[in-house]
Amino acid sequence: MKIVDSSKREIWRRFVCEGILDQGRMNKRIEESWYRCRQKNVDPYDGKGKVFLPNHMLEEKRGRNERLLRIAVPILDKLQQLFQGIPSIFLLTDLEGYVLYAKGHQKAMQKAKDINFLEGVKWTEEEVGTNAIGTALKTREPITVVGLDHYAVASHQWVCSAAPIYDENKELLGIIDMSYPIYHGLFEAQDYVLATIVTAAYTIEQQIRVQRKEDIVELFRYSLEIEDSYSYCAICDYQGNVVWANHRLRLFSSNIIDQPLQQLCQSKWKVESKIPVYSSTFGDLIGYKVTLQQVQAASPSLPSSPSFRFDGVTGNSSAFASVLKNCAKVAKTDATVYIAGETGTGKEIIARAIHQNSLRKDGPFIAINCGALPKELIGSELFGYAEGAFTGAKRTGYAGKFVQAHGGTIFLDEIGEIPLEMQVALLRVLQEREVVPIGGTKSIPVDVRVIVATHRDLYGLVKEGKLREDLFYRLYVYPIQLPSLRERKEDIPFFVDYYCQKNDWTIRFPNQVMNLLMDYHWPGNIRELFNVLERIKIEYENELPSPAKIKSMLVALDGEKELSYREEMEKERIMKVLKETKGNISKMAEVLGMSRSTCYRKLKKYKLI
Repeated sequence: MKIVDSSKREIWRRFVCEGILDQGRMNKRIEESWYRCRQKNVDPYDGKGKVFLPNHMLEEKRGRNERLLRIAVPILDKLQQLFQGIPSIFLLTDLEGYVLYAKGHQKAMQKAKDINFLEGVKWTEEEVGTNAIGTALKTREPITVVGLDHYAVASHQWVCSAAPIYDENKELLGIIDMSYPIYHGLFEAQDYVLATIVTAAYTIEQQIRVQRKEDIVELFRYSLEIEDSYSYCAICDYQGNVVWANHRLRLFSSNIIDQPLQQLCQSKWKVESKIPVYSSTFGDLIGYKVTLQQVQAASPSLPSSPSFRFDGVTGNSSAFASVLKNCAKVAKTDATVYIAGETGTGKEIIARAIHQNSLRKDGPFIAINCGALPKELIGSELFGYAEGAFTGAKRTGYAGKFVQAHGGTIFLDEIGEIPLEMQVALLRVLQEREVVPIGGTKSIPVDVRVIVATHRDLYGLVKEGKLREDLFYRLYVYPIQLPSLRERKEDIPFFVDYYCQKNDWTIRFPNQVMNLLMDYHWPGNIRELFNVLERIKIEYENELPSPAKIKSMLVALDGEKELSYREEMEKERIMKVLKETKGNISKMAEVLGMSRSTCYRKLKKYKLI
């Protein structure tokens, strides 16, 4: 027996015909829906489904919602058993309102067929008027729509209860619905039905959350493939959040986990490759295997000076970040800079960076290593000489380094090696800003910025009587202390990567080897690290030796006699020529201007063979 509420039918008729609805006589959500339907010109005398997906498009939609279907359908089947006394159908739609699944009592399914309430149909307010599925899509709330609450006549003999399903981020996935024709004695079941549908939707949501956690576990299985990769590798979830990073990447970005990949790529990384990972259970996307490439920005460690250019390896250490901040400050001025640091810490590249970021950047940068010159030639190199100043002098004379650096920067490395007699002349240049060449009488004005460096204790040289005190105060204006490599060990992988890229050396350093390099104390600092890498490259090419061999190599380094500065310079030059000649001793001896026997002796002395 059909139940007909004459007063409600009159309300519906008056609204459909006149657009008039007495306030407070109906559920607020139903009122709002009716007004939306009238505004959209939905036909109240129809309400049958009209928009259907072709079979192939329906299958595509089901494929995209495979996870939702496989979790929700078993729950819908249980609901069907629970409500077997009510001839009902149970439905699941996607977030656009397309019915992905419909199953139920044979009698109810037949009645649903009469109004095209079938799989593949679009069951929204815009298509069929007020209904539980369509209105729940609009309001994002559970709702029951009974009989004449439906806007269109096709559904006037139905009771429908629907609830939205959300993912773990509160994004709508779809709608779960139970609908049944109005039968005598079943009209009052609606409240219980809605409560059960809401509980079922919550159960589906919880299972989706659990499954997402299982997705993370599945993603972690891929970590074994890339943990030892020499590349910077990460694994992201389907939303692009980093859930795991390999050892190499963790060294440089310890707080990378849970960061959005997009945010990461706004700083010092860019995506080199991004491989999708699909669920072995559902076949849908669960994440990505990502390889990152470091972007050598001007200086990522300088948020307060983003325009500071540094062409060396910045790394990730706070010690070197502090150095670059100081460089950025002093680069804006013309002050004399004193760079202190052990041999091999990169003093010249720091000096060059200060010049490149100064107002003198378009002028020359002239570097001279005072420790590599014979003491009797330092004066002529720095200040130049006039024509005929001494036997063997060029007929046209020679413009010294200070004159060559006019309008730019002069970098005096190993300033502590300048003999006392030359220090007076240097002091005069610094005070008067003019140079008198050796053998000359006329002074030459020079406009230069002075940067000096040494691996020795500058004030200690003053105490020892090897450096004039007045010269010390002229040089010691803005000191910058470079950290040793052992004070920035977290930057070692950056240096290794830099060396490999610069030398086109495509080789992977596993964690065990990288840890050995990071554990070594590197008395020769960056230069010694590059020398070791050069030795490995020459001897083993693209076959990295075992960790045991590399450990033995580092132990042997500890046993080597400490070299003087000049010996360090000679060793570095031999290493360079050895690389250029690809190990050809005859060519190497020719370039170095020494005999083959001397060449072999030097190679053995410096343990290069």
